[in-house]
Amino acid sequence: MPLSKSLGYFIEDLWSKGFRLKDKDIHFIYFGKNYTNSEDWLVIFALKITIQFQMKFDGSFFIGVLEYLQENHPRTKRDAWILIEQKGLYKRRKPHSLAK
Repeated sequence: MPLSKSLGYFIEDLWSKGFRLKDKDIHFIYFGKNYTNSEDWLVIFALKITIQFQMKFDGSFFIGVLEYLQENHPRTKRDAWILIEQKGLYKRRKPHSLAK
């Protein structure tokens, strides 16, 4: 994930892949970005985590993840994953035959 990818572009990309956020959800995402003063890459990461673990947009989960990440100042996506894993959430592993 390039750190320069904009939040708006990411939301449009979700839309093109069939994951449709409601207007109120998009407003809440931007509220969370401004409330936590987070960079786009961190908001995108928190949004991906929310969708991956909740299978939908859950505002309270999203803001909790975003606040936790912002408080701990990850500098890279790897740092952010380490923080998430410390909270007990783990990446889903791809089946060996599909991993390349």
